[in-house]
Amino acid sequence: MLLDRPVDMDVPTAEIVSIYRLAEYYGDPLSPVSAVFVRSEGDFPCSLIFLQSEEDGQTLVDLLLSSQCGNILLEDIPGEIRDSALAEGGNIILSAFLNAVNELTSGVASISVPSAAHDMLGSILQVMAVLFGQYGDDALIVDTSLRVGESSRSIAGKIVLLPDPGSLESLFGKLRVF
Repeated sequence: MLLDRPVDMDVPTAEIVSIYRLAEYYGDPLSPVSAVFVRSEGDFPCSLIFLQSEEDGQTLVDLLLSSQCGNILLEDIPGEIRDSALAEGGNIILSAFLNAVNELTSGVASISVPSAAHDMLGSILQVMAVLFGQYGDDALIVDTSLRVGESSRSIAGKIVLLPDPGSLESLFGKLRVF
């Protein structure tokens, strides 16, 4: 509804990766990325990060703003508004992911206000490892791709789920993965 166009999502792939290997596992550490972070509390406490190449992040922002800003040129929109749109786009994607997990597990969760960042992939992933390595060693990585409207261009992203201690085992138990 926000884009006034249909949005299709490819079937995502998921895998568990050591948070200490994230930087080497997902591409050139010097590549510029956009990241959106939220914290989830509830039946499955965790931190969630939506990572995209800077190009895909800006494409998502342009789609959101072009549908909302009318005749204003996208390049004239201040960076703070662009970052707010990026945070909200990431928030929608992360909320949809978390809602799907909660629906599968009959869980309940709330999420924090999103924050957005732009940096090199290696820098963001190293900060994640330092901040969240104290809670556990593993992250759940979900690769996803969106297509908006009739466009053949997809917008790729990675959802990085950093579970609190015991949360991942609890989730897998509810999903009967173990």
